[in-house]
Amino acid sequence: MDMINRLKGKVIVSVQAMPSEPLYAEHCMVAMMKSVVKGGAGALRVAGARDVKNAKKLFDVPVIGLTKPDVIPSNWQEIVYITPTVKEVIELIDAGADIVAFDGTMRTRPDDTKLEDLIKYIRINKKVSMADISTLDEGINAEKLGANILSTTLSGYTQFSQNRGEEPDFELLEQLVNNTNLPIVLEGRIWEPQQVDKAFKLGAHCVVIGSAITRPQLITKRFVQRSNNE
Repeated sequence: MDMINRLKGKVIVSVQAMPSEPLYAEHCMVAMMKSVVKGGAGALRVAGARDVKNAKKLFDVPVIGLTKPDVIPSNWQEIVYITPTVKEVIELIDAGADIVAFDGTMRTRPDDTKLEDLIKYIRINKKVSMADISTLDEGINAEKLGANILSTTLSGYTQFSQNRGEEPDFELLEQLVNNTNLPIVLEGRIWEPQQVDKAFKLGAHCVVIGSAITRPQLITKRFVQRSNNE
């Protein structure tokens, strides 16, 4: 697909904030999108119909859309909450998302929607499906069900992938590159430019960076914690 080819070799920036955070305001999200696109972001990964619509209206880059709840549940490692059902998929497609990202694990969904149903609906609507997974088995399963792209987004964030450390999951990236035939996205815990270089050397199709660019509270926390340890 042309949309997938447009992602090749690109740095994608995830521009997201929770409703409880100051930057969630619409004008703040738009300003952040403008900033990262001006800086060279090859695509945007945004949450919710509002931000998908704004991204599509303002920028000529691929837009990856997903949904999340307003408040992340305390048992977030055990449940599906990223674009969990067909209802959310429809919202993102109606908003204009080029690529729909969703939890691609094999866990039970809130309304017992099947993973293959999400993938099928995205395909019928001629959009690209991006399965966020946390293990090799999940990636292989998502490929069998027809996903177009696999992303390591959930590595370290499910009950099946705990204790992955503070580094990006290069091991999972290599496993997916070597054991599937899909484009692989490295996402999660990327803080340094050399980690991006390593990802591409290992065969990543593209790289998604979020917190290191667009979450000032987490960037500040890293510096504060480092200074306190000196």
